[in-house]
This record gives sequence, C-alpha cells and structure tokens, in this order.
Amino acid sequence: MSKRDYYEVLGVAKGADEKEVKKAYRRIAMKFHPDRNSDDPDSDDKFKEASEAYEILSDREKRAAYDAHGHAGVDPQMGGAGFGGGNFSDIFGDVFGDIFGGGGGGRGRGGPQRGSDLRYTLDISLEDAVRGTQVKIRVPTLQHCGTCDGSGAKAGSKPVNCDTCGGVGQVRMQQGFFQVQQTCPACRGAGRIVSDPCTDCRGQGRVEETKTLSVKVPAGVDTGDRIRLSGEGEAGPDGGPPGDLFVQMDVQRHPIFERDGKNLYCEMPITVTDAALGGELEVPTLDGRVKLKVPAGTQTGKLFRLRGKGVKPVRGGSEGDLLCRVEVETPVNLNKRQRELLEELASTLQDSGDKNSPRQTSWFEGVKSFFDDMKL
Repeated sequence: MSKRDYYEVLGVAKGADEKEVKKAYRRIAMKFHPDRNSDDPDSDDKFKEASEAYEILSDREKRAAYDAHGHAGVDPQMGGAGFGGGNFSDIFGDVFGDIFGGGGGGRGRGGPQRGSDLRYTLDISLEDAVRGTQVKIRVPTLQHCGTCDGSGAKAGSKPVNCDTCGGVGQVRMQQGFFQVQQTCPACRGAGRIVSDPCTDCRGQGRVEETKTLSVKVPAGVDTGDRIRLSGEGEAGPDGGPPGDLFVQMDVQRHPIFERDGKNLYCEMPITVTDAALGGELEVPTLDGRVKLKVPAGTQTGKLFRLRGKGVKPVRGGSEGDLLCRVEVETPVNLNKRQRELLEELASTLQDSGDKNSPRQTSWFEGVKSFFDDMKL
C-alpha cells in the first residue's frame, strides 16, 4: 500500500516551519498514543505513521530530499536518506520532554520541592462577615524538623545521592517501542537517600505540628471567599519551601437575616390591625433598630427597602439594602370579647361589599367566570 504524503499525515502546509511541524506531531501523537487507545487497534499504526512523518520533516536534509523526490528521496532501498527504523522513543522523547521529565535531555526533578497548600474552613457569623473581624485559628500541618533542619539526616551525617537514579529523582522505563521517565522507586523522587535518619522525624525531614495563626477577615466577605496566607502551608520535603494556607469563609445562617450578595432580607410579621390601620414599627438592622412607617392597607408580601442597610462588598462598591417582607399574622387564641369584635367587624365588612376587600371580590369574580366558561 502506498504511503500517504507526510505533510498530509501531520496536517501542515509544505511551507510549515519547525515549530509548526513539532506542534502538529505533538497533537497527533497524543491523540493516537497506544497507551491512551488500548481499545483502538489502528492507533498503533497511526502513531507510527505520524512519528515517521515527523522524523523526515524535522530533519532539514531529509525534508529537502523528500520535497525534491517524494518518498523515493528518503527510501534507503532507492538511495534515499531513509527513516530511522522505528526509533520512536527518541522522537517521542524529543517532542514530549517537558511532559515526561526531559526526554533526551535527561532532566529530572531532583532538588527540594515546594510543600502542599492547605485549606482551612472558617465558620463565621453574619455580623463578623459584614463588619470584619480578627480571629485565631489552630492548623495541624507538617513543619521542618528543627533537629535536622529538614534534611532528615542524623546530626553529623547528610543525605547522599541515590545510586538508582543518579540523584535526578527519575528513571527511564522502556514501555514497548518508546521510553518514558518515572519517579525513582528507590528514593521516591527525592534524588537522595538518608542512610542515618534523624531520630525525631525518622528521616522524613518534617514533623507534625499544630500552629496558631491570626487571621484578619476583611469586612464584606461571603461564603466561598478565600484568604491566602503565604508560606503557612506544609513545609516542603527535603528542606523545600512551604506551601500556602487558604482560609475559606463559611458564613453561618442568621436567625433574622438572609443574605443575597450585598443585600439582606428579613421577614417582618405584623398584626392585622397594624396592616389595616398602618403605623410606625421598629425594624432590626445589623446597626440597631430603625423606625419604619407602614401605610394603612398593607398586604402580605409587601417589600420595604431600607437603603444602605445591607452589606458593603469586600471587593468595593456601594452598600446594599435591607429588604423587609411583610407577613400579616392572623390572630390566634382569641378570647370571647376579641371574637365578638371580629364577628362585628366581619358583619360590617360584608355590608360594604368590595370596598374593603377588592382583591377578594376580584378573585371570586374570576372563579365564577372560570366555571361559567366551563359550562359552555
């Protein structure tokens, strides 16, 4: 079967430069890599085809011969430069060295590594979230061992380079027709071996400690907001730098207010008489009580907005509002006199027709119209 054009295989134009060719091969090789396509029997051939095309087009002399004479110019049987006989590991390592630890360059991890980041969930009241506060927290973490200064070695000794990986922390492993680099099993990627370990940290270079930190919580934070404390995470292995600590806010439920962004909401129960006659009521805010005028005839669901009584956002902007939703409360546990008065009121309301209850009258008229339409 005739071979496909190498430019067509990689999906690049004939004038493509070296970077474009390399980028195209990387994309195709990752797509058809046998380890990622074990259930596709054709992936192996496609991977080899792309590797062959890359070897020819990435070499100036071979590419010039191919451009001049096609496949015949690179066919060894016809005197061409030829394909390298399937040495895919060198090709793959050259292109994917940054992924598999250096490919042909032999770059290993080695050296101290940064410690892990930590997360601490801070339960905080709505009042403290709105106003800001300062709290102390206790965080269990790994810190550098003071006895060995994080080296893991006993006093008077020091770690030595790992013989298995030569101190780079990685070893090459042959997998089929290509090579990859993996973490050294002997030193677990550290690149060094502690032959005489420190008795306090048992050669780990780190010990478990609980430290107390002071956290300044800015005004306006909300659930999910995070405060970053640089260098307060876990100490790095082999004396490496520490990670960071992220303190995540979790604002607790409030018995009166509910927060939505920069606005606050609350339910405000009022009596039937206050709703009917109107009046002046005291409303709670996070800054204290304020007076609110309720007009006569107020209905359940009415929203009253108190401007500037909400939350000032932590990232800046104007303060939000407090919105109070009215709930007209039906009186319960009536005594005899109260019941008589309500019955007398009900009698007078019936005599007035829809004057005092326009919504109720409108609703019943709608119901009547609905059933009349059903009879048609």
